[in-house]
Amino acid sequence: MTTKPFRRIALAAGAALAVVAGMSVPGSAHHSTAMFEWGAESTLEQMTVERWVWTNPHTFIYARDTRDRRWSFEGMTPNTLSRFGWNRRSLAPGEVITVGYYPLRDGRRGGFNVRVIKEDGTELVQLPRAQ
Repeated sequence: MTTKPFRRIALAAGAALAVVAGMSVPGSAHHSTAMFEWGAESTLEQMTVERWVWTNPHTFIYARDTRDRRWSFEGMTPNTLSRFGWNRRSLAPGEVITVGYYPLRDGRRGGFNVRVIKEDGTELVQLPRAQ
């Protein structure tokens, strides 16, 4: 009769091990860029930065146009952008910028950030110009 408790402990240990092993596998899923008109760069001038979000897995610029409509631009990872000279202080609320971006296919106000040109002419690039 000592096999029943041993079996329960073995089953519980096996289940716990399976849960721990499942949690240790890193997530490998990533979303597609199919939502953007990739390679069809558009430009918006006189955009006022509302918020610059420096976070993984993607950065975001939230800005308002001259008609006070909010736009959202997804960008590359902080790790990638830091190689191009960006940092968490690259943009500040209230700053006026020009944004080059690949628009969203569904027509919403936003897209994938390709470049930002600051008022002093400084250009911060995330992706090379489309040919």
